[in-house]
Amino acid sequence: MKIAVVGATGMVGEVMLQVLAERNFPVTELIPVASEKSVGKEIEFKGKKYKVVGLQTAVDMKADIALFSAGGETSLAWAPKFAEAGTTVIDNSSAWRMDPTKKLIVPEINASELTKDDKIIANPNCSTIQMVMVLAPLHKKYNIKRVIVSTYQSITGTGVKAVQQLENEYAGVQGEMAYKYQIHRNAIPQCDSFEDNGYTKEEMKLVRETQKIIGDKSIAVTATAIRIPVVGGHSEAVNVEFSNDFNVSEIREILHNTDGVVVQDNNDTYTYPMPLYAQGKDDVFVGRIRRDESQPNSLNMWIVADNLRKGAATNTVQIAEYLVANNLV
Repeated sequence: MKIAVVGATGMVGEVMLQVLAERNFPVTELIPVASEKSVGKEIEFKGKKYKVVGLQTAVDMKADIALFSAGGETSLAWAPKFAEAGTTVIDNSSAWRMDPTKKLIVPEINASELTKDDKIIANPNCSTIQMVMVLAPLHKKYNIKRVIVSTYQSITGTGVKAVQQLENEYAGVQGEMAYKYQIHRNAIPQCDSFEDNGYTKEEMKLVRETQKIIGDKSIAVTATAIRIPVVGGHSEAVNVEFSNDFNVSEIREILHNTDGVVVQDNNDTYTYPMPLYAQGKDDVFVGRIRRDESQPNSLNMWIVADNLRKGAATNTVQIAEYLVANNLV
């Protein structure tokens, strides 16, 4: 299996390589790909060194699968070229997610939609992935009417520049700013740029992608996305209104039996999800599960996941694993 990793020197690209190694993905030849300024650099994968190549070289090498994490513009320009060369692209940017001709996949939920004809497959937004992992099994049982979500997102979602900004601020050093404001000792109520409706792109991704992945446009979603000075992962306060009533213990049982979801919910032992514990893990953690006493058939939950792993790299690799296991490449 010849695998290209496009954006191999970036934050998510590095985690993709780590996840490929950890999960023993059947890589017979690795093609690390990056921008021209990184061409010729060496990266290490499973004890072996590989030279970084440019995009056109990678296309010509005809990989079986290309894992993309190089930004939307690169994906729009180059994913079709890889696909034309016979490579199946799994793209981690927002470029293809809402394209009606492209599948938006969280393997535990909708991988069965994939066919050999899907040459460009979209990986959802990190904050969407962790939320739908919890919502999808509950929707099957109780039918979700409305979701209200507030996110508390790690600076790693912005990239290396944001991590450097926070480290500089910790140290009292003036440096390049990833955000318009300091992030140390602060919370910035803006993730991504604003759309005409007053919501940010990140907030609207939660709306549109949730409906597409679960396959139900009737689910009403409203979101507020906040950047906080945390490195380990994204957290979400999620309020869900169902068509049907529920038993809280049954909710816990359903989630406990959901692959990829870990229930951490015990008030007596102060057990609940936190990014401190989610960092470096592939599961989605859910806790603080309780009935919303202000509204019928409604539930509050707290959902946490490492945005670089299940929110990005791990989900991408899991899609590739599904393709290989089902002979779709």
